[in-house]
Amino acid sequence: MGIAENRHVVRRFIEECVNLHRAELLAEFVDAGLHAHPGTPGAAPDTVGLDALREAFQRFRVTFPDLHITPEEMVAEGDLVALRWTATGTHSGDLAGIAATGTAVRWAGTDMYRLTGGRIVEWWRNDDFAGLLRRLSRRVL
Repeated sequence: MGIAENRHVVRRFIEECVNLHRAELLAEFVDAGLHAHPGTPGAAPDTVGLDALREAFQRFRVTFPDLHITPEEMVAEGDLVALRWTATGTHSGDLAGIAATGTAVRWAGTDMYRLTGGRIVEWWRNDDFAGLLRRLSRRVL
C-alpha cells in the first residue's frame, strides 16, 4: 500500500473505531499481532495483539464514554503515519486510581503508526497523560 492509502487507514481507524466507538471494527484496521507502545512511562504496559487492544479500548470507553479524537495534522512517509491530535471526553470511570469526577477534559498527543498490508502493526503514543492526571486529581482534592 502507498502513503495515501496508509493515511486513509489511520484516518478511518480514528473515525470509525475511536470516535464512533466501534471496537468491533478493529480487525479491519489493526493486525492481529499489533504491538502498541504507550508513551507515558508507568501508565500501562505495551499492548500486544488485537484482543489486548480490544480490551484496552473497552476499558478506556468506560473511563471516557464520549471520547473524541480530533486529528490536527497528519504526516506520512513510507510505511509510517504520524498524527498530532486533540482528545476530549468526560471522566466517567476510574483512571489510574482516580475515581470518576464527571469532569470534561481535553488533552493532546501524537501517535506514530507503522502499517503493513493496509493494517496497523505497530503504534507508538506520546500524550499529555501526566497533565490529564494532574487536572483530574485536582478535582478530587
